[in-house]
Amino acid sequence: MEPETIKSAVRDRYAGFVTKNQSCCGPSTSCGCGPGDASLDLGYDAKDLAAVPEGANLGLGCGNPVALAALKPGETVLDLGSGAGFDAFLAARRVGPEGRVLGVDMTPEMIARATTLAKTHGYANVEFRLGDIEALPVADASVDVILSNCVVNLTTDKAKAFREAFRVLKPGGRLQVSDLVLARPLPEALRSDMDAYAACVSGAMLKGDYLAAIRAAGFEGVTVAAERCFGLAELSPEFMELARRRYPGMSPEELELLASSVLSIQVEATKTAQVGKTTDRACCAPSCCG
Repeated sequence: MEPETIKSAVRDRYAGFVTKNQSCCGPSTSCGCGPGDASLDLGYDAKDLAAVPEGANLGLGCGNPVALAALKPGETVLDLGSGAGFDAFLAARRVGPEGRVLGVDMTPEMIARATTLAKTHGYANVEFRLGDIEALPVADASVDVILSNCVVNLTTDKAKAFREAFRVLKPGGRLQVSDLVLARPLPEALRSDMDAYAACVSGAMLKGDYLAAIRAAGFEGVTVAAERCFGLAELSPEFMELARRRYPGMSPEELELLASSVLSIQVEATKTAQVGKTTDRACCAPSCCG
């Protein structure tokens, strides 16, 4: 599948969540993009759900990166794939009026809804920008914390997405990502299916490769803070129906094994301050000193 074809399909799918005013699993259900979990089962509490503007929580996450990020007042936070703004609005309350939250999403409909909600509900410290997380419209070393919730698995170049995250993060900054990964490879027919990709599953990386991509981008202290394996009853009904169509002869045991291939993980990492790497060398020209 060509990257632009994939991105177009993903963009159309997520635009539909706004234009049809529905969540990932139906008109009134709040569920993870891959696993069919309610937001309360993903680590959010009732206060979180009540705190954000109506229409911000479309149920498209697979964890709660805000809860694990230990946000502090005054920090600048970047939400990769911010959607309608659910995590961004929660982060805004934690960093306070002296802090700032920036959300980046490639779907115009998502940006439009999030921006409208921010203006309507007085979130003066939140801004949403249209852009690709593989080429972030964000300045170098400008944010303290990066959040992402079930989005990197949708990118066509995950290594580049993590390199971009590293670029915009300040030295000493923190990365907190909730995402779907694989415990074992999926069958080829599912890996090449566009619907399965847009459903956050077939584009997922093997867990080890995912963590290696974060380290390769330059991050240190890469740790899986939480991990969850899904069963047949929990994984997205949409994805499992697709699997049944692709493999009509698959036994319940084989379907269960397929479902358990998908893991929800929460990963934390840091961009360590590189003391001395630029200050130890002599300045040979006006352009080489910062």
